Amino acid sequence: MEQNGEFFAQQELPARHEGSTRQTVLLLLKTKGQMRASDLAKHLDVTEMAVRRHLSTLERDGLIKLSVVRQAMGRPSHVYRLTEQAEHLFPKNYHVLALDLLQELEDDPDTALLVDRLFEGRKRKLMERYAWRMEGKSLTEKVTELAAIQNDGGYMVQLEQDQDGFVLHEYNCPIAQVASRYQQACKCELALFKQLLDTEVERTECLAKGGGKCSYRISGG
Repeated sequence: MEQNGEFFAQQELPARHEGSTRQTVLLLLKTKGQMRASDLAKHLDVTEMAVRRHLSTLERDGLIKLSVVRQAMGRPSHVYRLTEQAEHLFPKNYHVLALDLLQELEDDPDTALLVDRLFEGRKRKLMERYAWRMEGKSLTEKVTELAAIQNDGGYMVQLEQDQDGFVLHEYNCPIAQVASRYQQACKCELALFKQLLDTEVERTECLAKGGGKCSYRISGG
């Protein structure tokens, strides 16, 4: 299943193969909110048994869920709807909103200094969120924990260790569009790593500055 979001921007989707049929089911549930298996079968021009097979797969993957809707008269209706996880398959432009808001602050002389404060505030919140996960750990354990934190955040981390310490590579940046325009984001990430690890950290490559990844040299071991 394609997960880059662009696929779902189409208005008409083919239903010839299993993968595209499931994508069509997701699009129908996105546009109509919730549907019964029988209604989906009619839209797809397949048997209800066939559509239930696709629904079972999507439910197993955590993309849809079955709900019971009670009605004033008659038996309750069983409908399918998207889960929160499925919403990530559709296009999102959060970075555009973030950039617009930051630009608005930056352009106003009365609020320009707030941009730096916003990034510092974000770093402080992240520090408060993750500091407890570093308590009582050795540097090796802290670095491993930091890699797990960044992976959970979508940074696609690879960790290496050598005689001089560690090198942490991030192959994806979920806030790349913002970081490319506002270097405060990169500055605060570096400061956050130093505080969490309580050791010297040096950035040797940066995606926002045209690098192929973000790399950090972490001293010690």
